[in-house]
Amino acid sequence: MSYEKAKLLIHRETKTETVFVMFNPAEYNLTDKAKYINKQVPGLAGPITQFVMGEESTLEISLMFDTYETSPKVASANVAAKMNDKSAPVHPTNVTSLTKKIVGLTQIDGQQHRPPICEFIWGSLKFKGVVTEVKSNYTMFTESGMPVRARLEVTFQSVMDSAESKKKSPFESPDRTKYRTVEQGMQLWHIAYEEYGDPELWRVIAKENNMMNPRDLQPGQMVRLPALI
Repeated sequence: MSYEKAKLLIHRETKTETVFVMFNPAEYNLTDKAKYINKQVPGLAGPITQFVMGEESTLEISLMFDTYETSPKVASANVAAKMNDKSAPVHPTNVTSLTKKIVGLTQIDGQQHRPPICEFIWGSLKFKGVVTEVKSNYTMFTESGMPVRARLEVTFQSVMDSAESKKKSPFESPDRTKYRTVEQGMQLWHIAYEEYGDPELWRVIAKENNMMNPRDLQPGQMVRLPALI
């Protein structure tokens, strides 16, 4: 099996730049969240917990950089296979020549007026997002004070375009009128939650069916569900 290097794709306006990490990470952390709210519905003993939306995912990862025994030629290449290259004179170089590229991902790209979109790829991990935070920890220096070893704690936040968001949306407003048969114990808020994802939209159903009292549902009754526009 071939040795696979983790890499970072930096998508700029006119080109995509590929940056290979110096050392594969020992671990990474992925965080996924969802947002819920509690809604009070008249006639119920407690609130209804309603899903509102998914929130952005985050990737936290540590990247190591070491230029103490690395020639400038090898350091700039960012390829592990060349770490054993002895053809060029070996002497310490400033590690910030490598780290500044990662730190710069938090800054606005002049052409795009925002930080660039990045993709961190390693094996089965493919994370698309923007870099929101970089913590630089310099751990080794030459006698002159030049940093030659660093650990960067990098946080990525996922991004999604409108097309991707629509595909992953858990609820879609119906584009046509539907009908539901009322079952025993069913109430309008329950139907509204199942169809629209919001129990408060029971009023829309009540209005559509000319219901004066939304509690007067009978098993077997046909309810008209309007399309939401």
